[in-house]
Amino acid sequence: MVEISTYNGVELSSSTSSATNTATATLASDFETFLLLMTTQAQYQDPLDPMDSSDYTAQLAQFSTVEQQVQTNETLTSISELIGTSNLTQMTGWIGQDVRAAAAASFDGSTPVTVQPDPATSADQVDLVVYDENGTEVQRLSLPLSGDAYEWNGIGDDGASVGAGTYTFGVESYTNGALTLSSTAEVYNQVVETQAYGDEVALILSSGDAILASTVTAVRSPDETTSYDS
Repeated sequence: MVEISTYNGVELSSSTSSATNTATATLASDFETFLLLMTTQAQYQDPLDPMDSSDYTAQLAQFSTVEQQVQTNETLTSISELIGTSNLTQMTGWIGQDVRAAAAASFDGSTPVTVQPDPATSADQVDLVVYDENGTEVQRLSLPLSGDAYEWNGIGDDGASVGAGTYTFGVESYTNGALTLSSTAEVYNQVVETQAYGDEVALILSSGDAILASTVTAVRSPDETTSYDS
């Protein structure tokens, strides 16, 4: 199974659950220590000057409040995990399907990549900038202002194929010669695996990227050109 470590710089792990378990263990230890201290002081108090129990009562109430909060967090974590599992079951149907999202695309050297740009509405010039997996610009193309889907065939300016690999497509919108918007175009990738991430589902793509299912804007079968917006 592919392990997702990060998504856009965010850790994809179950650290919340382990942190809650640690907090619970610490609270239990501190609570037992507090009770031991309180009973010891009560046992050895001066009969002529008995201790003021109000302070201990207040501290006991504080510990009780914290304990209830930790238990609430544990319950919420369990609910979140159940939701994530339910979503994961539903999303397994996406395995083998093509999903559209702002991510890198895997190019096999011949099959065109469908690129869906989203230029600024005020733009009078739109450029499609193709980057390889190292972030190096390999091609720059002029796009129509309509924002229609573009089929990138991987043929460079010299008429030769840029070669198979993973490519990212940037969209630059210009107005009166000034750059007004720079974004990543959406492309189709096949889903090869789904993983639970809290109450969401992470999708492992054929390009090697990991995205959240909530960022997908369309789904289609690999042998079809008709997509279904999500």
